[in-house]
Amino acid sequence: MMSFPQGLTPVQLLFPDLDQEIASTRRMLAIVPEGKNSFRPDDKSRTLGELAGHIAELPGFAASILTTTEFDFAKSPWHTKQFTATSELLDAFDGNAAAFKAGIEAATWEGLDERWALRAGDHVIVKEQKAKLLRSIAISHIAHHRAQLGVYLRLLGLAVPGMYGPSADEM
Repeated sequence: MMSFPQGLTPVQLLFPDLDQEIASTRRMLAIVPEGKNSFRPDDKSRTLGELAGHIAELPGFAASILTTTEFDFAKSPWHTKQFTATSELLDAFDGNAAAFKAGIEAATWEGLDERWALRAGDHVIVKEQKAKLLRSIAISHIAHHRAQLGVYLRLLGLAVPGMYGPSADEM
């Protein structure tokens, strides 16, 4: 059970970096080149289109955690959308990020203390407090894939923007 800090909202305590993370992710998505969706650094990796689409969709998935009790892949198979135009990718990300931000700003401590499950039928992948899952899925998971995207972009010869300070391309 979570203790509820007096005078602080969930977004103030749990997500003080939310705006920075959204802006950093948007900067990275904004340089995804059109016509390169099938690029992949190796056979085990996602394509650029799959990776960028996944990043654009993750804030929307995180927003749904706030309003549901579970997601079941057996009932709702997940297929990452691929975008052909960078503007479409950014529009999707912007809408999903806005939904997540609005949801987390409206969240209550009691709501974030509820448990949420990700499952595939009877197989429970994760069942955890919403607050913890939102940090891992909405911030850490996106940052992880954003770093992967930076490698893809570097391999394509593009300058990579800094995320937590200047990048080597900005020095």
